[in-house]
Amino acid sequence: MTEDSLAKNDTPTLNLDEIRQGGLLGPIVSSAHLASGASPALSEFEFGLILVSHAFERWMVRCMAAAGVKDLSALDVLVLHTVNHRGRSKRLADICLVLNVEDTHIVTYAIKKLERLKLIKSGRAGKEKTVTITAAGEQACLAYREIREALLVRSVRSLGLDEKVLHEVAQRMRALSGHYDQAARAAASL
Repeated sequence: MTEDSLAKNDTPTLNLDEIRQGGLLGPIVSSAHLASGASPALSEFEFGLILVSHAFERWMVRCMAAAGVKDLSALDVLVLHTVNHRGRSKRLADICLVLNVEDTHIVTYAIKKLERLKLIKSGRAGKEKTVTITAAGEQACLAYREIREALLVRSVRSLGLDEKVLHEVAQRMRALSGHYDQAARAAASL
């Protein structure tokens, strides 16, 4: 509170910097009991991750629907884009590795769904089943890209975020994902 704010009227006012410096706001988290530990900032990151992940999943589903392919889940959209990546055929193991998905059956289900929609097709590389993008799948991915550029990229660029900063955030997120994976493996052995 500033003396000026008290002198001008009887209602004290605080500016945001004073709130932050005074610790009145505290970390913005979903679970205060977790933020009370050794790393409140990690709890803030996790809350941000929750918000971003739900918003991103909602975005992918709605963008793909706008691109003309309705009723896909977020994982279906991710699998489609992964199969389309660089125009090369992919094995189930490749897709699971790239997307960091342990439960292969959910990726298998997504593949079957995308095959029924004729967005990808199966093939073989030796004894292994592979999947490749179809012309319809590639067209859906290109339409998604156009909508993404118009609605999301343009909006994010208007914030003035430096591409280098986004790159660094992405690198740190990938590094943190490794720590979460390692902790998950340790927790599974408890």
